[in-house]
Amino acid sequence: MQKQFIQRYLANNIKFAYVIVILFCFFALTISIGKGSVELPFLTVLQILATEIFRLPLLVELDPMHINIVMEIRLPRVLLAMFVGACLALAGAAFQGFLKNPLADPYTLGVSSGSAVGAVAVIFFGISIPILGRFTLPFISILAGFATLFLVISFARLVQRSMAAETIILAGIIFSSFLGSFISLMIALTGEELRQIISWLMGSVAMRGWSYVWMIIPCLLIGTLLLLFNRQELNALAFGEETARQLGVNIAVRKIMILVGATIVTGGAVAVSGTIGFVGLVIPHLTRLLWGADHRHLLPLSMFIGAGFLALTDLVARTIISPTELPIGVITAIIGAPVFALLLLKQRRREE
Repeated sequence: MQKQFIQRYLANNIKFAYVIVILFCFFALTISIGKGSVELPFLTVLQILATEIFRLPLLVELDPMHINIVMEIRLPRVLLAMFVGACLALAGAAFQGFLKNPLADPYTLGVSSGSAVGAVAVIFFGISIPILGRFTLPFISILAGFATLFLVISFARLVQRSMAAETIILAGIIFSSFLGSFISLMIALTGEELRQIISWLMGSVAMRGWSYVWMIIPCLLIGTLLLLFNRQELNALAFGEETARQLGVNIAVRKIMILVGATIVTGGAVAVSGTIGFVGLVIPHLTRLLWGADHRHLLPLSMFIGAGFLALTDLVARTIISPTELPIGVITAIIGAPVFALLLLKQRRREE
C-alpha cells in the first residue's frame, strides 16, 4: 500500500521528478569528477568548474594540477559517459514506446549491432572520409544503423504485413546475431587492430578526450529534437495506429521521424563508446514504473537518469579494482541483467 502511494505521488508530481533527476545528474557529475587516483573534495570540484567553465571570479588559489585533472581528464570522460547514457536511454524509451513492448531497445532491434559493424569496419579498414575527418566513425556508424533498421523492418514486413512488435523484435535479434558474425570475422582477420577493436566492443569511455565529446553532441541534439518533437505522437501510437490516425497523426511520417531520431542517438553512442548494453532496456522501464508512460515526460526523464547512471557506472568501472579499469559494458551487464529480471518478475506478479 505504501509503495503504491509513493508511485502515485511521484506520478502526480512531475515537477518534483525533474528536480530529482537533475539533482541525481549533478551528484553523478561531481562525485565522478572528484573520485579517482587523486581525490578531489566536492568544494574543489565546484570551484574549478565555476572558474574554468563559467569564468566566475573566485578569490581562491587553485592547484594547476587539479585544474588539469578536472578539465583535461575527468570532465570530458564524465560528460562523454553522461551523453552516451542519455542517448541509449532515450533510444530505448523511443523504441519501447514505438513498438509498445518493454523488451525493445537498440540492441534487440539490431540497430546497435549494425552501428557496431560500421564502426568496426572503419577501424579495421582504416576508412577516413576527407570531408568528415574524425566524424567518419560516427557517420558510417549511423549509416550502418539505418541500413540495419531498414533491413529489419523490411524483413518483418515480409514475414508479417502487419509488422507486430514481436515480429520486429525477432527480426532484430536475427539480424543482430547475423551481424555479430561479421564482427567476429573481422576480429579473426585483424592484426594490430585486434586490441583496439576488442576494447571498443566491450564498451568504454576511457582515453577519449574532448574530441569524442564534440563528436557525440550533434547526434544527441538532432536525435533528441526529433524524438521530443514526436513525443505526443508516441502517446497516440500507444493506443494503436487506428486511434492515432483518428487523432490526426500522420502515421507514416511520424514513424520514420521516430526511427530516424532513435537511430541517430544510437549510432552516435555506439560510435564513441562501443557496445554498452542494458542501459536502453532498463532505464526507460524503471522510469516508466516510477513516473508513468507519458512520453512527454518519459523521454526527458529517461535521458537524465541514463546520463547519471552511466556516469556512476563508469566511476565504478575505473575505481572498483584500481589501478586496473574494467570495461563499462561489463558493469552495465552485471547491474542491468538482474535488475531487469527483477523488474519483469515484479510486473508479472502484479499482472497476475
